[in-house]
Amino acid sequence: MPSFLIRHCKCFLFCLICCLHSPAGAATFHVDLTGDDAAGDGSSANPWATITHALDSVADESIIEVHPGTYTGRIRIRGTFPIGVLVRSQIPYRAKLRNNDTVITAYSSSAGVNGITIEGFDIAHSGSESGALVVHIDGNGNNDVNNITVKNNILHDSYNNDILKINNSCTNILVSGNVFYNQEGTDEHIDINSVSDVIVEDNIFFNDFAGSERANNNDTSSYIVIKDSNGSGDMFTGSRNITVRRDVFLNWEGSTGSNFLLIGEDGQDYHEAFDVLVENNLMLGNSANVMRSSFGVKGGRDITFRNNTISGDLPSFAYAMRLNQEGDNPVNSNIHFYNNVWADQEGTMGAENSSQPNDFSDTPPGETSSFTLDNNLYWNDSAAIPEDGSELINYSDDSSRIVANPLLTAPAAIPLPRWIEASGQFGDGSTTIRTAFERLVINYAVPADNSPLPDHANSAFASDDDILGNQRPPLKDIGAFEQVDVSNDFPIAPILFLLR
Repeated sequence: MPSFLIRHCKCFLFCLICCLHSPAGAATFHVDLTGDDAAGDGSSANPWATITHALDSVADESIIEVHPGTYTGRIRIRGTFPIGVLVRSQIPYRAKLRNNDTVITAYSSSAGVNGITIEGFDIAHSGSESGALVVHIDGNGNNDVNNITVKNNILHDSYNNDILKINNSCTNILVSGNVFYNQEGTDEHIDINSVSDVIVEDNIFFNDFAGSERANNNDTSSYIVIKDSNGSGDMFTGSRNITVRRDVFLNWEGSTGSNFLLIGEDGQDYHEAFDVLVENNLMLGNSANVMRSSFGVKGGRDITFRNNTISGDLPSFAYAMRLNQEGDNPVNSNIHFYNNVWADQEGTMGAENSSQPNDFSDTPPGETSSFTLDNNLYWNDSAAIPEDGSELINYSDDSSRIVANPLLTAPAAIPLPRWIEASGQFGDGSTTIRTAFERLVINYAVPADNSPLPDHANSAFASDDDILGNQRPPLKDIGAFEQVDVSNDFPIAPILFLLR
């Protein structure tokens, strides 16, 4: 077994062991379908009935365990917890949260709303007549809501608008280790809108409408959008300090005008987002549906896109990027691309899609004032990388470019990691989101031996860690994954068996 996997599996085992233990000294309370908010005391023998009542009743540092079952109705997240309160499904993914309107709200409250983690739930709309949004975190324009974590949840099947909306000047929001699929209409998995200090990391994003017995109308928008719709209507003009890292994007079923990740959207007369970092993500072209481009910026500034791996036959108008102005947007500025992989193993860059060539970039001159393209790897099988003199950015603008086969496995026939409740597994056979995540990384982000990716990054502009969260050495690799040679002194076989 390749030695570099030993390090990653050691970290996987360590995380698995740590997850089995609760914080030392934390008091644990219980919510159950048979509970009673009025007569219960939150004990396992006499539980409460609702999460909202539990949050109203517990002290800081508590754990609220929600027993298996389907909980119907709105859950209002509230309370001030300086150290933090954990609300978790007692058995991961077995507590189902459903509503025919917003399922979870974190709105301004007299009790405050901060220091709350939501972990391990299956969260979705209850049906096609549901109201807008599945989860809504709203800062009330003045940061009334902050320090909220959404972790290790299955968030899926909005029938009206976004799955998760984070907006209106909330801060310090962490979205970590979740799986997202199936938003509705011209909306997103996550709408990050006029906020500050949001981290989206270690998640899986895909769509699978047929798996939910829904029609795919090819009309959904980007998986993630980062923007500002209301300008000076709250305390922030432009979302800022946003990080999207170590995520996997795959199985596009959306609009031909949208992206896996889009910065800016509404055509406002200000930069809709700035100080944005996009690093160590894996974007897979495993679908026949056409998208606009894997990554897009409309009216943004000071954005860095580094150490990402974009791989596969990705039918799109532009394989790598679209940088443009929309409506009244100012020009884009300071858009940086370092140490990324753009690898089409089928050689379809430049092929005709929807009566328009699949360019490398869609970057109208005059709509971006400054950019950097440095030390990226480009591959289009045996075909040339498309070059278009009418575009601002071409691969030949990268003076340190590497044009070579990265020796990545082409993504095809990927078992989608949707949750199958009856079997207690995801569609790839995994029993946890993290295992499904690591399988995707190991299968599609790890290059074969003799790849040109190892040790060829511009280390001055590389990320500090890789897609699995492992620290990169001083001499770093191009792309999302870092190969690290370590000694063969660890019993690896049982762990690798879990990841196959």
